[in-house]
Amino acid sequence: MNGQTPGSPALNGITPVQQMISSCSGALLTSLLVTPLDVVKTRLQAQNNPLGKGKYFVYCNGLMDHICVCENGRGWYKAAGQFKGTFDAFYKIVCCEGITALWSGLPPTLVMAVPATVIYFTCYDQLCAALRARMGERSQEAPLLAGAIARVGSATVISPLELIRTKLQSQKQSYGELTSLIRSAVQAEGWWSLWRGLGPTLLRDVPFSAMYWYNYERGKNWLCQWYNTREPTFTITFISGAGSGSIAAIVTLPFDVVKTRRQVELGELQAKNLSGPVSSSTFSIMKKIVAHDGFRGLFAGFFPRLIKVAPACAIMISSYEFGKAFFRKHNQERILPQLHSTNT
Repeated sequence: MNGQTPGSPALNGITPVQQMISSCSGALLTSLLVTPLDVVKTRLQAQNNPLGKGKYFVYCNGLMDHICVCENGRGWYKAAGQFKGTFDAFYKIVCCEGITALWSGLPPTLVMAVPATVIYFTCYDQLCAALRARMGERSQEAPLLAGAIARVGSATVISPLELIRTKLQSQKQSYGELTSLIRSAVQAEGWWSLWRGLGPTLLRDVPFSAMYWYNYERGKNWLCQWYNTREPTFTITFISGAGSGSIAAIVTLPFDVVKTRRQVELGELQAKNLSGPVSSSTFSIMKKIVAHDGFRGLFAGFFPRLIKVAPACAIMISSYEFGKAFFRKHNQERILPQLHSTNT
């Protein structure tokens, strides 16, 4: 209908498949670079508050959260001595456990992070381009809406996989046992049971995505004008990603605190094979936190979240933009000779 052939550049000079490859490589690179920072942070936290049998903590590499179970009284890791600080933790973990210990928990994270990131970034670019074409004078607000819609879509698709992964991590079940468990849950509570916990996730992630993309696009355009360049450089996308990610992380931190508490509460019940009510409402949990810890409790973990999210966002978006620029240049070099031969 539009004169494009299959596989031809359709959006900003690249195809959806090339967008997917760019986002996939960005997710892999981000996971590889950010996971060691989170491993060290988790170890430092665990030595101050040791985990007992059946206890959980939420493990995140900047792209995706997941819950890890403590199998015994000593915890899920080998004792590497008392850590005096970040660099000391890096050194002792590598010496006592090997360098691969810095990427503990990476495989299950990638199973979730890669498909979620591919869906999310590809949908965002496609939606943003379509919305900009339709919104006219208000096209600057397109990233806000596109980011929110893309996050709703990706979170909804990934949510059942997140539930399955959490159960596998918590109860050491075989895939056959897990299948029968999921089937019985669907029969008892309906298909909606596979999307349990989606509400709090969306309350945190949708505002984050909307603010992130809006501030990223505005910051990128401002820096391009400042440096008098038409195309954003790697440095411009890196700075814009870090800045917009930091702002979004700070504003949405209370929802992240609530989501973490719900995950830990559910995880402990599963570890002990107990059934009990998990806090029903996001705002009811907020009230409990404020009543117990004050308003400061809603911003618990401010600094660790900031130093984790900012580099993760910066690495992800800059590598994604680099991949798109590479494919765009490749497509132009391929198309130009064809146009030249056609004109002659």
